Amino acid sequence: MKILLAVDGSKFSLDAVDYLIKQVPQYRDKPQVELITVHLPVPRPLGMHLVIGKNDIDKYYSEEGESCLAEAKKRLDAAGVSYAAQILVGQIAETLNAHAEKTGCDLILIGTHGRGAPGRMLLGSVATAVTHLSKVPVLLVK
Repeated sequence: MKILLAVDGSKFSLDAVDYLIKQVPQYRDKPQVELITVHLPVPRPLGMHLVIGKNDIDKYYSEEGESCLAEAKKRLDAAGVSYAAQILVGQIAETLNAHAEKTGCDLILIGTHGRGAPGRMLLGSVATAVTHLSKVPVLLVK
């Protein structure tokens, strides 16, 4: 089984990491884990390239992404769960779903804030968007 584990460094995404760690012993074969964080694209106003170069933006994405992945990597390493980590850039729900489809993931595992319907209406939800867009099963950890 190949699992896309989406994290953003929040307590809620780390709850999903902990959930996965608890579930691994139940699998006959250890799952392949794609540990993914997605960074929204930096707005690029006209003339920005004159001030900030592509290398600077790539460095920013890398540093921010590693910060989001750090605790999840630490927990997975401590539990002996192997993974392939990646930092992606794009619209979060769309990027997660595209990556899951491209890499043949069987499941997307994502933490959720657990807001009720009124909260989702006002604030939106990446987890809800992933669920609506996904062609593979999505497991939400609350």
